Formats: sequence, structure tokens, C-alpha cells
Amino acid sequence: MKQASYRPSRMASLLLILAVHVVLLSCGGHATDVTSNCKLSVETPSERKVLSRLEPLTNRNFTVEKTDASKESYTYTLQICGDAGGVLGAGVIQVDNNKKKSTIVGLYNSTQAIGGSDWVMLIYKNGEKYGEHCNKELRKAIIMISCDRNANPGPLEVVLEDRDRQQDCFYLFEVDSSAVCPAVESHLGAGSILLIIGVCVIAVYLIGGFLYQRLVVGAKGMEQFPNYTFWAEVGNLSADGCDFVCRSRSREDAPAYRSAPSTEPLDEGPEERDDHLLPM
Repeated sequence: MKQASYRPSRMASLLLILAVHVVLLSCGGHATDVTSNCKLSVETPSERKVLSRLEPLTNRNFTVEKTDASKESYTYTLQICGDAGGVLGAGVIQVDNNKKKSTIVGLYNSTQAIGGSDWVMLIYKNGEKYGEHCNKELRKAIIMISCDRNANPGPLEVVLEDRDRQQDCFYLFEVDSSAVCPAVESHLGAGSILLIIGVCVIAVYLIGGFLYQRLVVGAKGMEQFPNYTFWAEVGNLSADGCDFVCRSRSREDAPAYRSAPSTEPLDEGPEERDDHLLPM
């Protein structure tokens, strides 16, 4: 019997802890760190900070199709610090739509990040070698991410492929996003912050207490409300205090002192006659 009653209580406690964590996460939010997958060519705090600005753009593929004058058609896929198109280690890939051939343009394990106030330039190096151009050097992708508060984010665009030089050839891409825009100054004061914290605390108290009363104590109806007896007593006392202070009760007026004519007849004594005083 003890074991049968222990398991539901333990499960209820776990559910209560899970609910509290969910409420805290919904109030405070949570952060990911996908950009840590990118390996910088030279690890510096400044470049790592620039990369962290791109966190909202992670875990998604940006795709664009481009056809040049010679009717060669290519599809480019970009991913921020992730496997573009599912190709392991590739930050940018190029797919020849005619030959169905995939080429890695740049790897995210060889990354360089440069940032300004409203832009970030991401460079993926060590892609596959050129066949006949650029002295057969390794390909390189440059992604220019510019601020646009209305883009969440905008489409990927191919600006150019510069391969008519002997070295330092590159592919240039462009994406607009609000993720790299300067932070808007918060107008929240200390009172607003305390109010938000208070709302979160109350939410944890109500949800956690409700689950505890229902699942652990086994309460039903209004008794599921945490500390129901206490709050009911506080409410009654508050109502009594308000009734005593704020409401006006009818009171009897003290009788006024005033003279009133008597309606009772005055007692008259026996009529005195003075007939005996007259001379006979």
C-alpha cells in the first residue's frame, strides 16, 4: 500500500517541477548557442560577439536560384553555422541544376565575422577548389547581412561571383534581417520591471499551487486554489474593514428638547365661595 501511494505523489511532484520550469521559461525566455558551431579562423572575443548577433538566423536554410547569361542555372543554399542543404560542414553550397552536381562554396569551420552598427559580414572559407578559374584556389563565400527592421529575414540574393582574377576570388551574397539592427532603447522603468517580475512570481505561485493541491493533496473545487482558507479569511476581514470605515449606518437621532403644550386638563380644586362674607 505504501508503494502504491508513493508513486502517484512522486509523479505529481515531478509534474509540479516541470510546470514551474515551463512558467519560468515563458517569463524569462531561454537562449540557444548555435553560433558556437562556427569555428573562427582566429578566435577573438570581438568576432565571437559579432557571431552571437546572428543567433536568430540559425537553424534554417536560405535558398536562391540564379541563371546567368549562358543559361547555366545554379541553386545556392546558405545556413548560419549549420549544415547547408544537409551537407556536413558546409556553410554555403552550390548545386548545378543542369548537371545535378553539388559544390561546397565555404565551410563554417573556417569562419570570419566582421560587424558594424547595423551590418555583419560573414566569411566562409576553404570551399572546394576551382576547376579552371582563380588559379584553382579554394572557394570562399562572403555573406553581407544588412539591417532591415521589416525583414524577418529577407530572401537570400546572389550579388556576384568574382572569379576573373588569379587569387582571392569569392562569391558575394546578401541577406536583410532585423537581427543585426541596433537595439532599441528600452523605455521600461524600475517599476515596470518589478511589475513583470511580480506577475511571473504570481503565475508560478498560482499554477504550482494549483497543481500541488490537485495532484498531491487531492483537493477539488475551490479548494484547489493555493492557501484557499487563508485568502478567504483575508477577504472576509477586508470586507469587514471596508464596511466599518467606508459605509455610513443609519443612526437614531437623539430626541430634541422642546416645550410642548400639555393636553391634559389641570386639576381644579374645589370652588371657593365667598358668599358668607357678604353682609346679610
